[in-house]
Amino acid sequence: MPDATGREFTSMTVTELQAALRDGATAAEVTHAYLDRIASDDGTLGSYLHVDPEAALERAAAVDASGAAGSGLAGIPVALKDVIVTEGVPTTSGSKILEGWAPPYDATVAARLKAADTVLLGKTNMDEFAMGSSTENSAYGITRNPWDLERIPGGSSGGSSAAVAAGLAPWAIGTDTGGSIRQPAALTGLVGHKPTYGSVSRYGLIAFSSSLDQAGPMARTVLDAALLHEAIGGHDPLDSTSIDAPLPVLAECARRGADGDLAGLTVGVVRELGGQGHTDGYEPGVLARVAEAVALLESMGAEVREVSCPAFDLALPAYYLIAPSEASSNLSRFDGVRYGLRVGDDGTRDLDEVMALTREQGFGPEVKRRIILGTYALSSGYYEAYYGQAQKVRTLISRDFSAAFDAGDGAGVDVLVSPTTPTVAFPLGSRVDDPVAMYAADLCTLPASLAGVPAISVPCGLSDGLPVGFQIMAPALADDRCYQVAAALEAALDAARGSRFLDQLPRPAAQPVGGAA
Repeated sequence: MPDATGREFTSMTVTELQAALRDGATAAEVTHAYLDRIASDDGTLGSYLHVDPEAALERAAAVDASGAAGSGLAGIPVALKDVIVTEGVPTTSGSKILEGWAPPYDATVAARLKAADTVLLGKTNMDEFAMGSSTENSAYGITRNPWDLERIPGGSSGGSSAAVAAGLAPWAIGTDTGGSIRQPAALTGLVGHKPTYGSVSRYGLIAFSSSLDQAGPMARTVLDAALLHEAIGGHDPLDSTSIDAPLPVLAECARRGADGDLAGLTVGVVRELGGQGHTDGYEPGVLARVAEAVALLESMGAEVREVSCPAFDLALPAYYLIAPSEASSNLSRFDGVRYGLRVGDDGTRDLDEVMALTREQGFGPEVKRRIILGTYALSSGYYEAYYGQAQKVRTLISRDFSAAFDAGDGAGVDVLVSPTTPTVAFPLGSRVDDPVAMYAADLCTLPASLAGVPAISVPCGLSDGLPVGFQIMAPALADDRCYQVAAALEAALDAARGSRFLDQLPRPAAQPVGGAA
Protein backbone atom coordinates (compact mmCIF):
# COMPACT_ATOMS: atom_id res chain seq x y z
CA MET A 1 0.00 0.00 0.00
CA PRO A 2 1.60 3.31 -1.07
CA ASP A 3 1.51 6.76 0.50
CA ALA A 4 0.69 9.96 -1.40
CA THR A 5 4.09 9.86 -3.14
CA GLY A 6 3.52 6.30 -4.38
CA ARG A 7 6.10 4.74 -2.04
CA GLU A 8 5.25 1.53 -0.25
CA PHE A 9 4.81 1.98 3.51
CA THR A 10 6.57 -1.35 4.08
CA SER A 11 9.76 -0.08 2.43
CA MET A 12 10.01 2.99 4.66
CA THR A 13 12.13 3.55 7.73
CA VAL A 14 10.32 4.51 10.91
CA THR A 15 11.37 8.14 10.56
CA GLU A 16 9.86 8.11 7.05
CA LEU A 17 6.67 6.54 8.38
CA GLN A 18 6.46 9.28 11.01
CA ALA A 19 6.69 11.88 8.25
CA ALA A 20 4.04 10.07 6.18
CA LEU A 21 1.67 10.04 9.16
CA ARG A 22 2.22 13.75 9.74
CA ASP A 23 1.51 14.36 6.05
CA GLY A 24 -1.91 12.71 6.15
CA ALA A 25 -1.44 8.95 6.05
CA THR A 26 -3.37 7.09 8.73
CA ALA A 27 -2.15 4.52 11.24
CA ALA A 28 -4.83 2.17 9.87
CA GLU A 29 -3.40 2.45 6.35
CA VAL A 30 0.14 1.79 7.55
CA THR A 31 -0.97 -1.15 9.71
CA HIS A 32 -3.04 -2.59 6.86
CA ALA A 33 0.00 -2.45 4.57
CA TYR A 34 2.06 -4.51 7.01
CA LEU A 35 -0.74 -6.99 7.64
CA ASP A 36 -1.04 -7.48 3.88
CA ARG A 37 2.69 -8.22 3.65
CA ILE A 38 2.45 -10.68 6.52
CA ALA A 39 -0.47 -12.46 4.85
CA SER A 40 1.40 -12.54 1.55
CA ASP A 41 4.92 -13.52 2.63
CA ASP A 42 4.97 -15.03 6.09
CA GLY A 43 3.76 -18.41 4.95
CA THR A 44 7.19 -18.70 3.36
CA LEU A 45 9.29 -16.99 6.04
CA GLY A 46 7.66 -18.25 9.25
CA SER A 47 8.60 -15.10 11.17
CA TYR A 48 5.40 -14.75 13.22
CA LEU A 49 3.81 -17.10 15.75
CA HIS A 50 0.72 -14.99 16.44
CA VAL A 51 -0.93 -12.20 14.44
CA ASP A 52 -4.34 -10.70 15.23
CA PRO A 53 -5.25 -8.42 12.30
CA GLU A 54 -8.55 -7.37 13.87
CA ALA A 55 -6.92 -6.25 17.11
CA ALA A 56 -4.10 -4.45 15.25
CA LEU A 57 -6.52 -2.52 13.04
CA GLU A 58 -8.73 -1.68 16.01
CA ARG A 59 -5.70 -0.30 17.83
CA ALA A 60 -4.63 1.70 14.76
CA ALA A 61 -8.14 3.15 14.37
CA ALA A 62 -8.08 4.25 18.01
CA VAL A 63 -4.77 6.04 17.48
CA ASP A 64 -6.19 7.77 14.40
CA ALA A 65 -9.33 8.78 16.31
CA SER A 66 -7.25 10.31 19.09
CA GLY A 67 -5.37 12.48 16.60
CA ALA A 68 -2.03 11.23 17.94
CA ALA A 69 -0.78 9.49 14.76
CA GLY A 70 2.52 10.97 13.64
CA SER A 71 3.36 12.34 17.07
CA GLY A 72 6.31 10.46 18.54
CA LEU A 73 5.85 6.76 17.91
CA ALA A 74 2.05 6.92 17.77
CA GLY A 75 0.63 4.81 14.97
CA ILE A 76 3.90 3.00 14.18
CA PRO A 77 3.48 -0.82 14.03
CA VAL A 78 5.84 -3.02 16.04
CA ALA A 79 6.53 -6.73 16.46
CA LEU A 80 7.50 -8.36 19.75
CA LYS A 81 9.58 -11.48 20.27
CA ASP A 82 7.38 -14.15 21.82
CA VAL A 83 9.39 -14.15 25.05
CA ILE A 84 7.86 -10.78 26.02
CA VAL A 85 4.73 -11.18 28.14
CA THR A 86 1.77 -9.33 26.60
CA GLU A 87 -1.61 -9.07 28.29
CA GLY A 88 -4.25 -11.23 26.62
CA VAL A 89 -1.95 -12.15 23.70
CA PRO A 90 -0.63 -15.73 23.39
CA THR A 91 2.96 -15.81 24.65
CA THR A 92 4.76 -19.13 24.31
CA SER A 93 8.51 -18.44 24.34
CA GLY A 94 8.59 -20.77 21.35
CA SER A 95 7.74 -23.77 23.57
CA LYS A 96 4.95 -26.34 23.65
CA ILE A 97 4.96 -26.12 27.42
CA LEU A 98 3.34 -22.65 27.16
CA GLU A 99 1.14 -23.32 24.14
CA GLY A 100 -2.00 -21.18 24.29
CA TRP A 101 -0.99 -19.24 27.43
CA ALA A 102 -2.43 -15.70 27.39
CA PRO A 103 -0.73 -13.66 30.15
CA PRO A 104 -2.78 -11.50 32.54
CA TYR A 105 -0.28 -8.60 32.48
CA ASP A 106 2.18 -6.71 30.27
CA ALA A 107 5.95 -6.79 30.44
CA THR A 108 7.33 -3.31 31.08
CA VAL A 109 8.71 -3.20 27.52
CA ALA A 110 5.25 -4.02 26.11
CA ALA A 111 3.56 -1.55 28.48
CA ARG A 112 5.87 1.29 27.45
CA LEU A 113 5.29 0.65 23.76
CA LYS A 114 1.55 0.53 24.39
CA ALA A 115 1.77 3.85 26.27
CA ALA A 116 3.60 5.31 23.25
CA ASP A 117 0.56 4.39 21.09
CA THR A 118 2.43 1.91 18.89
CA VAL A 119 0.40 -0.79 17.14
CA LEU A 120 1.23 -4.42 17.94
CA LEU A 121 1.40 -6.49 14.74
CA GLY A 122 2.11 -9.79 16.46
CA LYS A 123 4.54 -12.04 18.32
CA THR A 124 7.58 -13.35 16.46
CA ASN A 125 9.08 -16.82 16.27
CA MET A 126 12.15 -17.71 18.32
CA ASP A 127 14.32 -20.55 19.53
CA GLU A 128 12.53 -22.20 22.45
CA PHE A 129 13.13 -20.18 25.63
CA ALA A 130 15.69 -18.18 23.62
CA MET A 131 18.05 -21.18 23.52
CA GLY A 132 19.63 -21.27 20.10
CA SER A 133 21.43 -19.39 17.38
CA SER A 134 19.31 -20.28 14.34
CA THR A 135 15.56 -20.24 15.19
CA GLU A 136 15.49 -23.93 14.32
CA ASN A 137 14.68 -24.85 17.93
CA SER A 138 11.19 -23.36 17.96
CA ALA A 139 8.45 -25.84 18.81
CA TYR A 140 6.33 -24.23 16.07
CA GLY A 141 8.57 -24.48 13.03
CA ILE A 142 11.63 -22.82 11.56
CA THR A 143 12.09 -19.26 10.33
CA ARG A 144 13.89 -18.59 7.05
CA ASN A 145 16.34 -15.85 6.13
CA PRO A 146 14.82 -13.46 3.55
CA TRP A 147 18.23 -13.10 1.85
CA ASP A 148 18.31 -16.84 1.12
CA LEU A 149 15.35 -18.97 2.11
CA GLU A 150 17.53 -22.04 2.61
CA ARG A 151 19.60 -20.31 5.31
CA ILE A 152 19.00 -19.48 8.94
CA PRO A 153 17.97 -15.96 10.03
CA GLY A 154 20.04 -16.21 13.21
CA GLY A 155 18.69 -16.74 16.67
CA SER A 156 17.20 -16.73 19.08
CA SER A 157 15.44 -13.58 17.80
CA GLY A 158 15.27 -14.91 14.24
CA GLY A 159 11.55 -14.25 13.85
CA SER A 160 12.05 -10.58 14.69
CA SER A 161 15.05 -10.24 12.37
CA ALA A 162 13.35 -11.96 9.42
CA ALA A 163 10.17 -9.89 9.86
CA VAL A 164 11.98 -6.55 9.83
CA ALA A 165 14.41 -7.46 7.03
CA ALA A 166 11.59 -8.70 4.80
CA GLY A 167 9.32 -5.70 5.37
CA LEU A 168 6.82 -7.53 7.59
CA ALA A 169 7.44 -5.04 10.42
CA PRO A 170 9.18 -1.66 10.48
CA TRP A 171 11.09 -2.66 13.61
CA ALA A 172 10.89 -5.23 16.40
CA ILE A 173 11.96 -6.05 19.92
CA GLY A 174 14.36 -8.93 20.43
CA THR A 175 16.15 -10.23 23.49
CA ASP A 176 19.87 -10.85 23.86
CA THR A 177 21.36 -13.33 26.32
CA GLY A 178 24.57 -14.26 24.50
CA GLY A 179 24.04 -12.42 21.23
CA SER A 180 20.44 -13.13 20.27
CA ILE A 181 19.76 -9.58 19.04
CA ARG A 182 23.12 -8.83 17.42
CA GLN A 183 23.71 -12.19 15.72
CA PRO A 184 20.36 -12.38 13.86
CA ALA A 185 20.62 -8.67 13.03
CA ALA A 186 24.01 -9.31 11.46
CA LEU A 187 22.80 -12.29 9.44
CA THR A 188 19.77 -10.45 8.02
CA GLY A 189 21.30 -7.02 7.42
CA LEU A 190 19.70 -5.13 10.31
CA VAL A 191 20.84 -2.87 13.12
CA GLY A 192 20.54 -4.67 16.46
CA HIS A 193 21.55 -3.26 19.84
CA LYS A 194 22.08 -5.03 23.17
CA PRO A 195 21.67 -2.33 25.81
CA THR A 196 23.72 -2.06 28.97
CA TYR A 197 22.48 -4.78 31.31
CA GLY A 198 19.87 -3.29 33.63
CA SER A 199 19.10 -0.26 31.47
CA VAL A 200 16.00 -1.86 29.90
CA SER A 201 13.56 -3.58 32.23
CA ARG A 202 13.47 -7.37 32.36
CA TYR A 203 10.10 -7.38 34.13
CA GLY A 204 7.81 -9.62 32.09
CA LEU A 205 10.55 -11.23 30.02
CA ILE A 206 10.28 -15.01 30.34
CA ALA A 207 13.64 -15.75 31.91
CA PHE A 208 16.39 -17.82 30.33
CA SER A 209 19.50 -16.56 32.15
CA SER A 210 18.63 -13.80 34.59
CA SER A 211 22.09 -12.25 34.84
CA LEU A 212 22.38 -11.99 31.05
CA ASP A 213 18.92 -11.49 29.47
CA GLN A 214 18.32 -8.05 27.99
CA ALA A 215 15.63 -6.72 25.63
CA GLY A 216 16.62 -4.36 22.84
CA PRO A 217 15.74 -2.94 19.42
CA MET A 218 16.10 -4.48 15.96
CA ALA A 219 15.59 -2.00 13.11
CA ARG A 220 16.47 -1.04 9.55
CA THR A 221 18.57 1.97 10.51
CA VAL A 222 20.64 3.14 13.46
CA LEU A 223 18.32 6.08 14.10
CA ASP A 224 15.26 3.82 14.14
CA ALA A 225 16.97 1.53 16.66
CA ALA A 226 17.82 4.51 18.86
CA LEU A 227 14.22 5.76 18.80
CA LEU A 228 12.89 2.34 19.80
CA HIS A 229 15.53 1.99 22.52
CA GLU A 230 14.54 5.35 24.02
CA ALA A 231 10.90 4.21 24.11
CA ILE A 232 11.59 1.05 26.12
CA GLY A 233 14.61 2.04 28.22
CA GLY A 234 15.00 3.61 31.63
CA HIS A 235 14.60 2.66 35.28
CA ASP A 236 11.80 0.32 36.32
CA PRO A 237 11.03 -0.27 40.03
CA LEU A 238 9.40 -3.59 39.08
CA ASP A 239 12.83 -4.97 38.06
CA SER A 240 15.27 -5.47 40.93
CA THR A 241 18.22 -5.37 38.52
CA SER A 242 17.12 -2.12 36.85
CA ILE A 243 19.69 0.68 36.96
CA ASP A 244 18.37 3.85 38.57
CA ALA A 245 20.10 6.22 36.17
CA PRO A 246 18.86 8.38 33.31
CA LEU A 247 18.98 6.90 29.83
CA PRO A 248 21.52 8.65 27.57
CA VAL A 249 20.16 10.73 24.69
CA LEU A 250 20.38 8.12 21.97
CA ALA A 251 18.51 9.39 18.90
CA GLU A 252 20.33 12.72 18.95
CA CYS A 253 23.67 10.90 19.17
CA ALA A 254 22.67 8.82 16.14
CA ARG A 255 21.81 12.00 14.23
CA ARG A 256 25.15 13.59 15.17
CA GLY A 257 27.02 10.43 14.25
CA ALA A 258 25.53 10.48 10.76
CA ASP A 259 27.50 13.69 10.13
CA GLY A 260 30.56 11.45 9.84
CA ASP A 261 33.00 13.33 12.06
CA LEU A 262 34.82 10.90 14.36
CA ALA A 263 37.82 13.10 15.12
CA GLY A 264 39.11 12.43 18.62
CA LEU A 265 37.53 8.97 18.84
CA THR A 266 39.78 5.98 19.49
CA VAL A 267 38.69 2.61 18.10
CA GLY A 268 40.16 -0.65 19.41
CA VAL A 269 40.14 -3.70 17.12
CA VAL A 270 39.91 -6.76 19.37
CA ARG A 271 42.76 -9.14 18.53
CA GLU A 272 40.95 -12.14 20.00
CA LEU A 273 37.83 -11.55 17.88
CA GLY A 274 39.12 -11.94 14.34
CA GLY A 275 42.07 -9.60 14.78
CA GLN A 276 45.69 -10.22 13.82
CA GLY A 277 46.58 -13.89 14.28
CA HIS A 278 43.12 -14.88 15.55
CA THR A 279 41.33 -15.66 12.29
CA ASP A 280 40.61 -19.38 12.72
CA GLY A 281 36.91 -20.03 12.16
CA TYR A 282 36.34 -16.63 10.54
CA GLU A 283 35.30 -16.50 6.91
CA PRO A 284 37.65 -14.40 4.73
CA GLY A 285 34.74 -12.43 3.29
CA VAL A 286 33.58 -11.46 6.78
CA LEU A 287 37.06 -10.31 7.80
CA ALA A 288 37.44 -8.35 4.56
CA ARG A 289 34.19 -6.41 5.07
CA VAL A 290 35.08 -5.68 8.70
CA ALA A 291 38.55 -4.47 7.71
CA GLU A 292 36.96 -2.15 5.15
CA ALA A 293 34.62 -0.79 7.83
CA VAL A 294 37.53 -0.13 10.18
CA ALA A 295 39.37 1.72 7.39
CA LEU A 296 36.24 3.79 6.80
CA LEU A 297 36.09 4.79 10.49
CA GLU A 298 39.74 5.81 10.27
CA SER A 299 39.01 7.92 7.18
CA MET A 300 36.41 9.81 9.24
CA GLY A 301 39.02 10.85 11.78
CA ALA A 302 39.02 7.98 14.26
CA GLU A 303 42.31 6.68 15.62
CA VAL A 304 42.52 2.90 15.24
CA ARG A 305 44.68 0.57 17.29
CA GLU A 306 44.64 -3.16 18.03
CA VAL A 307 43.71 -4.18 21.57
CA SER A 308 44.27 -7.54 23.25
CA CYS A 309 41.60 -8.92 25.59
CA PRO A 310 42.99 -12.38 26.47
CA ALA A 311 40.05 -13.56 28.58
CA PHE A 312 37.72 -13.18 25.57
CA ASP A 313 39.07 -16.53 24.36
CA LEU A 314 37.36 -18.12 27.38
CA ALA A 315 33.97 -16.49 26.87
CA LEU A 316 32.40 -19.41 24.98
CA PRO A 317 32.97 -22.13 27.62
CA ALA A 318 32.19 -19.70 30.46
CA TYR A 319 28.88 -18.69 28.91
CA TYR A 320 27.81 -22.28 28.27
CA LEU A 321 28.24 -23.02 31.96
CA ILE A 322 26.68 -19.85 33.39
CA ALA A 323 23.64 -19.59 31.08
CA PRO A 324 22.52 -23.26 31.35
CA SER A 325 23.01 -23.14 35.12
CA GLU A 326 20.67 -20.18 35.43
CA ALA A 327 18.27 -21.77 32.92
CA SER A 328 18.02 -24.97 34.95
CA SER A 329 16.85 -22.87 37.88
CA ASN A 330 14.52 -20.57 35.93
CA LEU A 331 12.81 -23.37 34.02
CA SER A 332 12.02 -25.36 37.16
CA ARG A 333 8.81 -23.30 37.44
CA PHE A 334 7.39 -25.11 34.38
CA ASP A 335 6.18 -28.10 36.32
CA GLY A 336 2.71 -28.85 34.94
CA VAL A 337 1.11 -27.67 38.17
CA ARG A 338 0.90 -23.89 38.22
CA TYR A 339 0.26 -23.03 34.55
CA GLY A 340 0.97 -24.18 31.03
CA LEU A 341 0.94 -27.74 29.71
CA ARG A 342 -0.07 -30.61 32.01
CA VAL A 343 0.41 -34.22 30.92
CA GLY A 344 -0.72 -37.44 32.61
CA ASP A 345 -2.92 -35.92 35.31
CA ASP A 346 -5.56 -38.66 35.11
CA GLY A 347 -5.80 -39.51 38.80
CA THR A 348 -3.52 -42.56 38.58
CA ARG A 349 -0.16 -40.75 38.77
CA ASP A 350 1.51 -38.84 41.59
CA LEU A 351 2.90 -35.32 41.30
CA ASP A 352 6.43 -36.38 40.38
CA GLU A 353 5.16 -38.51 37.49
CA VAL A 354 2.96 -35.70 36.14
CA MET A 355 5.87 -33.26 36.33
CA ALA A 356 8.22 -35.67 34.56
CA LEU A 357 5.73 -36.39 31.76
CA THR A 358 4.93 -32.70 31.32
CA ARG A 359 8.56 -31.66 31.07
CA GLU A 360 9.40 -34.55 28.77
CA GLN A 361 6.68 -33.61 26.28
CA GLY A 362 6.77 -29.84 26.79
CA PHE A 363 10.49 -29.13 26.40
CA GLY A 364 12.43 -29.57 23.17
CA PRO A 365 15.87 -31.24 22.79
CA GLU A 366 17.99 -28.07 23.12
CA VAL A 367 16.17 -26.94 26.26
CA LYS A 368 16.60 -30.38 27.81
CA ARG A 369 20.30 -30.35 26.87
CA ARG A 370 20.86 -27.04 28.63
CA ILE A 371 18.84 -28.01 31.70
CA ILE A 372 20.98 -31.13 32.06
CA LEU A 373 24.21 -29.17 31.57
CA GLY A 374 23.15 -26.53 34.07
CA THR A 375 21.91 -28.95 36.69
CA TYR A 376 25.19 -30.89 36.48
CA ALA A 377 27.27 -27.71 36.75
CA LEU A 378 25.37 -26.67 39.89
CA SER A 379 25.38 -30.08 41.53
CA SER A 380 27.18 -30.83 44.77
CA GLY A 381 30.85 -31.55 44.16
CA TYR A 382 30.93 -29.82 40.77
CA TYR A 383 29.68 -26.31 41.56
CA GLU A 384 33.09 -24.78 42.21
CA ALA A 385 34.82 -26.74 39.46
CA TYR A 386 32.40 -25.56 36.79
CA TYR A 387 29.97 -22.75 37.66
CA GLY A 388 32.33 -21.13 40.14
CA GLN A 389 35.23 -21.16 37.68
CA ALA A 390 33.03 -19.76 34.93
CA GLN A 391 32.07 -16.83 37.13
CA LYS A 392 35.75 -16.13 37.75
CA VAL A 393 36.30 -16.07 33.99
CA ARG A 394 33.39 -13.65 33.73
CA THR A 395 35.23 -11.33 36.11
CA LEU A 396 38.39 -11.57 33.98
CA ILE A 397 36.37 -10.63 30.87
CA SER A 398 34.96 -7.58 32.66
CA ARG A 399 38.48 -6.61 33.68
CA ASP A 400 39.65 -6.88 30.07
CA PHE A 401 36.91 -4.47 29.03
CA SER A 402 37.88 -2.08 31.83
CA ALA A 403 41.56 -2.28 30.88
CA ALA A 404 40.74 -1.50 27.26
CA PHE A 405 38.45 1.42 28.04
CA ASP A 406 40.20 2.85 31.10
CA ALA A 407 43.92 2.32 30.36
CA GLY A 408 46.02 5.17 31.66
CA ASP A 409 48.46 7.44 29.81
CA GLY A 410 46.00 7.94 26.96
CA ALA A 411 46.18 4.26 25.97
CA GLY A 412 42.45 3.59 26.46
CA VAL A 413 39.95 3.33 23.62
CA ASP A 414 36.45 4.75 23.32
CA VAL A 415 34.93 1.70 21.62
CA LEU A 416 35.96 -1.85 20.76
CA VAL A 417 35.06 -3.36 17.40
CA SER A 418 34.93 -6.82 15.84
CA PRO A 419 32.87 -8.92 13.44
CA THR A 420 29.44 -9.62 14.91
CA THR A 421 29.59 -13.22 13.70
CA PRO A 422 32.49 -15.31 12.36
CA THR A 423 30.47 -16.36 9.30
CA VAL A 424 27.52 -15.30 7.20
CA ALA A 425 24.19 -17.13 7.63
CA PHE A 426 24.71 -20.89 7.36
CA PRO A 427 22.34 -23.35 5.65
CA LEU A 428 19.26 -24.61 7.48
CA GLY A 429 19.94 -27.93 9.15
CA SER A 430 23.72 -27.75 8.76
CA ARG A 431 24.49 -27.44 12.49
CA VAL A 432 21.43 -28.97 14.11
CA ASP A 433 23.31 -32.14 15.00
CA ASP A 434 26.52 -30.35 16.01
CA PRO A 435 25.82 -28.25 19.12
CA VAL A 436 29.44 -27.11 19.46
CA ALA A 437 29.45 -25.67 15.93
CA MET A 438 26.09 -24.04 16.63
CA TYR A 439 27.37 -22.46 19.84
CA ALA A 440 30.41 -21.06 17.96
CA ALA A 441 28.05 -18.71 16.09
CA ASP A 442 28.03 -16.61 19.29
CA LEU A 443 31.81 -16.39 19.56
CA CYS A 444 32.03 -12.61 19.05
CA THR A 445 28.91 -11.53 20.92
CA LEU A 446 29.46 -13.39 24.22
CA PRO A 447 32.09 -11.14 25.88
CA ALA A 448 29.81 -8.07 25.90
CA SER A 449 26.94 -10.17 27.29
CA LEU A 450 29.04 -11.61 30.10
CA ALA A 451 30.36 -8.15 31.05
CA GLY A 452 26.96 -6.44 30.74
CA VAL A 453 28.31 -3.70 28.45
CA PRO A 454 26.37 -2.31 25.46
CA ALA A 455 27.05 -3.56 21.94
CA ILE A 456 25.50 -2.87 18.55
CA SER A 457 25.64 -4.67 15.22
CA VAL A 458 25.41 -2.65 12.02
CA PRO A 459 25.58 -4.10 8.49
CA CYS A 460 28.92 -3.42 6.78
CA GLY A 461 28.51 -5.15 3.42
CA LEU A 462 27.96 -8.48 1.72
CA SER A 463 30.02 -11.66 1.49
CA ASP A 464 28.84 -14.20 -1.08
CA GLY A 465 25.67 -12.15 -1.41
CA LEU A 466 24.84 -12.38 2.32
CA PRO A 467 25.00 -9.67 5.02
CA VAL A 468 28.02 -9.15 7.28
CA GLY A 469 27.65 -7.48 10.68
CA PHE A 470 30.09 -5.07 12.34
CA GLN A 471 30.01 -5.03 16.15
CA ILE A 472 30.71 -1.91 18.23
CA MET A 473 31.10 -2.27 22.02
CA ALA A 474 31.27 0.55 24.58
CA PRO A 475 31.59 0.94 28.37
CA ALA A 476 28.56 0.33 30.58
CA LEU A 477 25.92 3.07 30.22
CA ALA A 478 27.71 4.49 27.14
CA ASP A 479 25.08 3.15 24.73
CA ASP A 480 25.07 6.56 23.05
CA ARG A 481 28.65 5.95 21.93
CA CYS A 482 27.57 2.75 20.14
CA TYR A 483 24.86 4.65 18.27
CA GLN A 484 27.20 7.50 17.31
CA VAL A 485 29.84 5.27 15.74
CA ALA A 486 27.27 2.95 14.14
CA ALA A 487 25.45 5.92 12.57
CA ALA A 488 28.69 7.32 11.17
CA LEU A 489 29.57 3.98 9.58
CA GLU A 490 26.04 3.47 8.25
CA ALA A 491 25.95 6.92 6.65
CA ALA A 492 29.34 6.44 5.00
CA LEU A 493 28.42 3.02 3.62
CA ASP A 494 25.02 4.21 2.36
CA ALA A 495 26.68 7.13 0.62
CA ALA A 496 29.24 4.85 -1.01
CA ARG A 497 26.61 2.44 -2.37
CA GLY A 498 24.04 5.13 -3.14
CA SER A 499 21.24 3.39 -1.26
CA ARG A 500 20.27 1.92 2.11
CA PHE A 501 21.59 -1.54 2.86
CA LEU A 502 18.24 -3.35 2.80
CA ASP A 503 17.43 -1.90 -0.63
CA GLN A 504 19.64 -4.70 -1.96
CA LEU A 505 17.27 -7.37 -0.63
CA PRO A 506 14.69 -8.79 -3.07
CA ARG A 507 11.21 -9.58 -1.78
CA PRO A 508 11.20 -13.08 -0.28
CA ALA A 509 8.16 -14.21 -2.24
CA ALA A 510 10.22 -13.96 -5.42
CA GLN A 511 12.63 -16.64 -4.21
CA PRO A 512 11.97 -20.40 -4.56
CA VAL A 513 11.68 -22.54 -1.47
CA GLY A 514 13.37 -25.93 -1.34
CA GLY A 515 12.50 -28.95 0.76
CA ALA A 516 11.92 -28.73 4.48
CA ALA A 517 15.04 -28.42 6.58
